[in-house]
Amino acid sequence: QVQLVESGGALVQAGDSLRLSCAASGRTGSYDLAVGWFRQTPGKEREFVIVLNWNDRYTVDSVKGRFTISRDNVNKNTVYLQMNSLKPEDTAVYYCAATPLFSSSYAYTRPTSYEYWGQGTQVTVSS
Repeated sequence: QVQLVESGGALVQAGDSLRLSCAASGRTGSYDLAVGWFRQTPGKEREFVIVLNWNDRYTVDSVKGRFTISRDNVNKNTVYLQMNSLKPEDTAVYYCAATPLFSSSYAYTRPTSYEYWGQGTQVTVSS
């Protein structure tokens, strides 16, 4: 079993940067897990944002060039979502998700492909 805890959500202004953290526990570390970030706004389906699968990264077009994902060099259990040039449309609850490493990239963007989920952290971007 893996527990995921997100942190770092905040109220920021358009153009600001923010870094979210996802801390994994319950296994030897997140190094052998694929870790993804999703986001959700009220009344909408959960939307894929970005994933780190071993050394492979995939980013949704709407945040490409602005959001990046990385693993802490010291604590392999922690994965970061760096969000730059934030826009009001980035406002959402952001969820961290993890699952054993994917063997194929076709499953990256599907919420049902991920076995473990965090509780979410709110990001609000004001205009």
